[in-house]
Amino acid sequence: MTPLPAPVRWLYSLEWRRGFFDWARSDGVTWIYIFKVLAAAFLTLWLAMRLELPQPRTAMITVFIVMQPQSGHVFAKSFYRFLGTLAGSTVMVALIALFAQYTELFLGALAIWVGLCSAGAQRNRNFRAYGFVLAGYTAAMVGLPALAHPEGAFMAAVWRVLEISLGILCSTLVSAAILPQTSSAAMRNALYQRFGVFAGFVSAGLRGSHPQTAFEAANVGFIAQAVGLEGLRSVTVFEDPHMRRRNGRLNRLNSEFMTLTTRFNALHQLLERLRSRGRVEVLAAIEPGFPSLGELLDDFAGRALTDADAQRLAIRLADYKQGLPERVRSLRASFQQSEPSEADLLDFHTAYELLYRFVEELHSYALTHASLADHHHEREQWDEPYVPKTNWLAASASGIRAAFILIVLGSYWVATAWPSGVTMTLVSAATVGLSAATPNPKRMAFQMACGTLLGAVIGFVEMFFVFPRIDGFPLLCLMLAPVIVLGAFLASRPRYAGIGLGLLIFFSIGSVPDNLTIYNPYSFINDYIGMVLGMLVCAAAGAIILPPNSRWLWRRLEQDLREQVVFAISGKLKGLGSTFESGTRDLLHQAYGLAAGQPKVQSQLLRWMFVVLEVGHAIIELRKEQAILPVHPAYAESQPWRQSIRVMGRALVRLFIQPNASNLERGLVAVDHAISRVQATDEPFARHFDTSALRRVQSYLHFIRTSLLDPQSPLADLGRPQGNPHAP
Repeated sequence: MTPLPAPVRWLYSLEWRRGFFDWARSDGVTWIYIFKVLAAAFLTLWLAMRLELPQPRTAMITVFIVMQPQSGHVFAKSFYRFLGTLAGSTVMVALIALFAQYTELFLGALAIWVGLCSAGAQRNRNFRAYGFVLAGYTAAMVGLPALAHPEGAFMAAVWRVLEISLGILCSTLVSAAILPQTSSAAMRNALYQRFGVFAGFVSAGLRGSHPQTAFEAANVGFIAQAVGLEGLRSVTVFEDPHMRRRNGRLNRLNSEFMTLTTRFNALHQLLERLRSRGRVEVLAAIEPGFPSLGELLDDFAGRALTDADAQRLAIRLADYKQGLPERVRSLRASFQQSEPSEADLLDFHTAYELLYRFVEELHSYALTHASLADHHHEREQWDEPYVPKTNWLAASASGIRAAFILIVLGSYWVATAWPSGVTMTLVSAATVGLSAATPNPKRMAFQMACGTLLGAVIGFVEMFFVFPRIDGFPLLCLMLAPVIVLGAFLASRPRYAGIGLGLLIFFSIGSVPDNLTIYNPYSFINDYIGMVLGMLVCAAAGAIILPPNSRWLWRRLEQDLREQVVFAISGKLKGLGSTFESGTRDLLHQAYGLAAGQPKVQSQLLRWMFVVLEVGHAIIELRKEQAILPVHPAYAESQPWRQSIRVMGRALVRLFIQPNASNLERGLVAVDHAISRVQATDEPFARHFDTSALRRVQSYLHFIRTSLLDPQSPLADLGRPQGNPHAP
């Protein structure tokens, strides 16, 4: 048989196909996105010109802002853009009606509105923040030009809503019709792959110690996944009716996964403390119960967890959980033959209480995952949503910064009567809004200024040397395409996103021709000077006026992290667990991003998160145990052990609000006293962890004590309390 030519053999080779599919999953997705941006932009521009809208470029700018690689993101962003535009246009008409004859009052009211919207953008998450951004700068971009002709303000608002609606329709149509990349598929893939990574992490941890750096890195990854999946979940409801039917279960899965990581971290940290203290006998008694669970999880490690796999996992975990109490009794009987101390028994009981709770949560997670195969399921009933948490000072700082910029630039415009001052002011409103929800608004504003400057150079050449020499829409598209491709490519790269966004948006504002194009180089140059100056002022304000990536905000977020323990002690018990978990992780995710490039700060924040999760979760479990106690004198509210737990709660509140050596010592004394009161109380049930409420209470108290004494905890930096009989 004649061998195939070498080029043909290469086409059929596995290596070529593997390389092609790798490219298609990475850079290929980017080029598909760029092609869709081009198609949507030109379709929108053509329709806007054919419909003779006053500013076709506004419709095209909408495409650049709302287009995303995944269609669900386009739908969500379009929805909030439309709402924000309506709100901003309504406020603008109201302000014009009130202050059309008083420019200074109009600028003051507009600055307050933009400041409130910027604070709202900082306070909210996902594309809800974008709705606030649009509400702010739409009022500025429509209202400021309308000051010269207030009688046309209402029609200007109507035309802007129509132009933006056209851009939204074209964007969603192109995104959904041409090679769609769905958010629901991305979410399913992320959800299924996440458990395989976690199962491998747990299996390895049950067999031995994770290095501290690897343990921290894995937890940062799990936190980012939990926050990211919440964002995807909020997007998929716009796109996929199948995911919308499962919205409650997806919310529940994310909540259960966060609880899972907390449970395992608590167990892992307890074992690490025992290892660091050389408690060989206790470890030898505890560890024989772990290999069977590790072997069970090995079958699911490093692979996607399908619905069928989740059902199989749930069945195996149910069998394991059923046999665990008897296994613990057997191990404890063997351990007691060596006559261990009370402290050693407490460590043994606490370890297996944590293991049992971890297995229980793991079983619940598997059941919820398996239920995704059904359109309707009882586990859909879930009323404990993910609750993000944002520091109000950070949001207020964003609002103050935006209002200050509008007042300064607006005052300069009024004082100098510079014709392009209105452009400078409205562009600064757009820039401060678009950069408000980013971790580094100074960098974003500066990058947008660079992109705008690049757009000015390209735009000058095209406006005065190219556009006058071409005729027809196809040639116009041919001239605009290279600029749009460059801008979209830069916007798809996180490192240069601001440059790409500035090039796309402000090249379109200054250089894309309208139906009636006016070639005025004087006005062109002045407008671009105003745009760049406005953005540079925004960048300077982001660096000077309460910058969000500075030490003051890290400290505030660290304080907010610590105060999550106060929330665990004093918050309403209903839904407390999921709210505590999501709020703590959301705070850490924000702080970790703001402290990028500061590894010591990130490490300190992560250490605080671990101790907060451990202590807070144990307190919530204590509260749940007390809430379901049976009616018996041993469990009465007046019992000394219950009073001592309340005293402990007050001591922990003082410690986490104001951490110092004195408060740490008071907290440890209160915990020790509570443990001794529980030990001294008789109850009508056998002291097994599956039958005795006080045994479980004692285990949680002991775990709180070990967390406070952890040498890796930031509390250890306060100094070791003197005279504590349980200090290692």
